[in-house]
Amino acid sequence: MLKTEKTCVVSDSTITKFGVRPPSTYSMKIQSLSQLKTLFSGTDGYKSRTFSSGKYNWRLVIYPNGNEKDNGTGFISMYVELDSKSLSSNVLAYLTFFIFNKKENKYFTIQDVEGKQFNALRLVHGFPQVLPLDTFNDPKNGYVYDGDQCEFGVDVMVPLTNWEVVSFTQKPTNKKFSWTLNKFSKLKEHCYVSSKFLIEGRNWVLKLYPKGNNTTCSRWLSLFLHLADSETKTMTTGEEIYTQCDMRILDPFGSHHVTLKLNQWHKNTSGWGWSEFVSLAKLEEAYLDKQGYLKVEIEFEVVSTITYSP
Repeated sequence: MLKTEKTCVVSDSTITKFGVRPPSTYSMKIQSLSQLKTLFSGTDGYKSRTFSSGKYNWRLVIYPNGNEKDNGTGFISMYVELDSKSLSSNVLAYLTFFIFNKKENKYFTIQDVEGKQFNALRLVHGFPQVLPLDTFNDPKNGYVYDGDQCEFGVDVMVPLTNWEVVSFTQKPTNKKFSWTLNKFSKLKEHCYVSSKFLIEGRNWVLKLYPKGNNTTCSRWLSLFLHLADSETKTMTTGEEIYTQCDMRILDPFGSHHVTLKLNQWHKNTSGWGWSEFVSLAKLEEAYLDKQGYLKVEIEFEVVSTITYSP
């Protein structure tokens, strides 16, 4: 049984304890820890949306498998990153990181009482060893609850509560869309837009530029993924959609497709893709069928709607 407000001094400037007070600056709820670990299993941690404390903007950074580069192997690693755009001079910040324990209905916290200096050379501070993964991952201990959920938080200077709910949908049911452009070499328009296609409750379109989307890319085919106009009009403030997908120009004579992987957040009218997807010389040489048709395909691996509320 955990003791209320039991304190353990880890070092001269670091204190860990359990308490009932929640984070006052920023909180993040992960609805599927296993999917977060899979999607962010490399050397980079998951970065939260930007939140404000004082006159500066910050991000909470979580390494669900530990930050190997900072001696965090075998631990949950947690950091705060200062947005360099809001940096005008050295910034002193006092940091307290939180992990919720539902079994005890309390928060495990680790605090740096001396504070950290953020500057242009050091934008990130935190703790590589917050909790052992063996302790954190065992549902009997209460940090992972209701199947696969967990909560993190941080206090940075000014009390302000923000929430981020993260939900990942892997392998959508209808994950592919194909688009054929007839007689590609005779296309005259600057931009062509596909018909709308529905993926995980959202309508999308592809935008293709036969001779590049700008003058510097006139020898390339440009290809972008956009939310349909009807979707951008209904998105709420703070809502973003994360996608992982493969965009392809299909090889009509074999399996040597041109494939590029897209991993991006979509906001309102923003679209993502490549101005230089494939050169026109390469396309005309190998990627038009005998009738001059061009076949485009997109296959989704992950579609996630993230809603932020202050």
